[in-house]
Amino acid sequence: MSERARLLESVSRRIADYREGEIYSPTPEHVETWINQFDKDVRVPMLSELDHAFKRTYVSKVAVKRFLSKLLKTEKLAGDDVCAFWCDIRFLSIQGGGNSQREMLEMFGEVLQEKCGIAIQDCGEASDTFLYLDDGLFSGNRVRNDIRTWVESEAPRKAKVHCVFIAVHLGGQHYASSSVKAAVSAAHKEIEFAWWRSLEFEDRKSEINTSEVLRPSWLPNEDLANTYVRMLKKAGFPPILRTRGKMGESKVFSSEKGRDLLEQQFLRAGLQIREMCPYLKENHRPLGYSVLQTLGFGSLLVTYRNCPNNCPLALWASDPWYPLFPRKTN
Repeated sequence: MSERARLLESVSRRIADYREGEIYSPTPEHVETWINQFDKDVRVPMLSELDHAFKRTYVSKVAVKRFLSKLLKTEKLAGDDVCAFWCDIRFLSIQGGGNSQREMLEMFGEVLQEKCGIAIQDCGEASDTFLYLDDGLFSGNRVRNDIRTWVESEAPRKAKVHCVFIAVHLGGQHYASSSVKAAVSAAHKEIEFAWWRSLEFEDRKSEINTSEVLRPSWLPNEDLANTYVRMLKKAGFPPILRTRGKMGESKVFSSEKGRDLLEQQFLRAGLQIREMCPYLKENHRPLGYSVLQTLGFGSLLVTYRNCPNNCPLALWASDPWYPLFPRKTN
């Protein structure tokens, strides 16, 4: 088996349960159709780097169930009597867009029923301790909006909220945490927040050199790139470039060379996709959705449920681009 064939098989196997039951299972042929949109000489190196990255950033359904089972038994959270703790928790289902929270709660409900013999709907009827559960935290806008609305309306005067995610981006967590604290203060309530996660990815602007998302260290001298950069500069937001050499603690990237390859290829492809695809909005940046005027959010975190629009356009955009992860919108 050639290296190309091996990598096509490995990547397709790694993402095999993506939107299982909703779309056709990703096959080596599917991955090949996608990668063939890039120049021939970068295809195998890109597949190799993505195969490395997805080991750390693709979250399968099995991994989610493992996370939820571990969450239920986490002593720092639930103490010694885990069933008593969860019986006294009120589960928030307040997501303003999408179904990730509802689906996560359904899965956790199955784990809770199996372990403790209790149903989520029977828990915490009069408790002042709450759980906000979701799969990923990216920019922080979703949890910020959900919890701010809840704080300003239904939240009791005094409470504790455990915000639990499989994975968070640290910049988004800081933004969300600061925002909900401000909302609590404005509402004259006493609500304490605790943040829990299994995985975390560095994406803070102050830590760009050790970031674990796509942050280019240089810009291609090409027409589309130059035009986009001029637009950013005119708006007062010239791109901030990463200094090469550091990988971050999560080891998302195998090497500087591999990281640089993905950053440059996804940036170039994203710029082309913005020209090709008529339904994208201005905030659909080349490296992923962002309300900030940047090159894009740059996450590589994908779950079996869906591909976030904070990931590079090259992973999920369609019509006429061929996506690796066909995305369902909220």
